[in-house]
Amino acid sequence: MREALKINLAGIEMRNPLMLSSGVMGSFATSLNRLSEHAGAVVTKSVGLEPVEGYRNPAVINYSHGLINAVGLSSPGARAFAEELEDYVFYAPLVVSLFASTPEEFAELVSYFPFADGFELNLSCPHAKNVGLAVGSDPDLVYEIVRAVKKRTTKPVFAKLSPNVRDIVEIGKAAEEGKADGVVAINTLKGMKIDIFAKRPILSNVSGGVSGEGIKPIAVKCVWDLYEELSIPVIGSGGVTSWKDVIEFMLAGATAVQIGSALYYSNRIFYSLEESLIAYTRMTGERLEDIVGMAHRS
Repeated sequence: MREALKINLAGIEMRNPLMLSSGVMGSFATSLNRLSEHAGAVVTKSVGLEPVEGYRNPAVINYSHGLINAVGLSSPGARAFAEELEDYVFYAPLVVSLFASTPEEFAELVSYFPFADGFELNLSCPHAKNVGLAVGSDPDLVYEIVRAVKKRTTKPVFAKLSPNVRDIVEIGKAAEEGKADGVVAINTLKGMKIDIFAKRPILSNVSGGVSGEGIKPIAVKCVWDLYEELSIPVIGSGGVTSWKDVIEFMLAGATAVQIGSALYYSNRIFYSLEESLIAYTRMTGERLEDIVGMAHRS
């Protein structure tokens, strides 16, 4: 029944719809190799042209329904990261996540990764200066960024969108008009936590991005809205911890689903999700590709 899990995402053939979300496993090929054994595709940590140190600790904290992080888009820089990824073994397709502040910088980054199967544009990180959400909240700039990248590559390009905007569908349409091959919904929400005894914010950056199961209903609604309005694939991301979450995202319109915070609790999450999805398709007799957006038609 593994055949029933296969999907085609904008030309990328995947053994299942499960993708490693960007930013979770650091910038080392060994970690990506391990997870790629059961993932449908792997998205790298976001990389920029030059090295970025990121924020000092504490940069990640746990709360009752997920995580809050302010890592700060730490990155070894494009050249060093490309050399590191030479050790990636391609058990699953590799999507390289990029961040920059201008269309020209995004386009330049593409040239460092000719071996990538696709690119994800980080237009949504809520806790980095002059990149991420700072550029991803302007539909005109999103259009220009996507268009510039598409001029430099024939590989699929996915725009990762933020829920911290006035209208996520407007941003999604701008990406589609720029010829994006798909959108990712969503990145983290803005949030913070205060130590009630120290009487000060816990994160060194004061605020960060909220992820985990607490944001799943928001992510599902964003996927639903984007599927209604766009003609390109939507990739769901936000709060997936079980196979039921994967199915819910796909019914809402997600062609594929990214997993991130759940890895903090289980490094076997891709294996367990894959096995559970096999059992689901055996029970229903359906291919997962056939249920994408089914809730809209019921």
